[in-house]
Amino acid sequence: LVSPESSVSISAHNAVVGLNKAPGSTGSWEKFSCGLDPSALQERLFVSEDNVDGFLDTVLCPSSCSQSALENQPLIEVLDVTEDRIQIRVE
Repeated sequence: LVSPESSVSISAHNAVVGLNKAPGSTGSWEKFSCGLDPSALQERLFVSEDNVDGFLDTVLCPSSCSQSALENQPLIEVLDVTEDRIQIRVE
């Protein structure tokens, strides 16, 4: 992380923490932890195609699903993620 470039914005009903990667760091962030104190942290996932697929695999088809059920799952693709919207395509 690059700490001088990180930022915090707090309002009555929301808090935003802006984090910036160090120049040599590459790849997407998959998850982060948040909470009121270090002993009560909860894991959260960033919205990415892999995280959406993993979540849907767990929710739509538990480990007891048949092969035909797996083949009939919808194709879900994360197209775009911005501050204002998330664009997902389902086939």
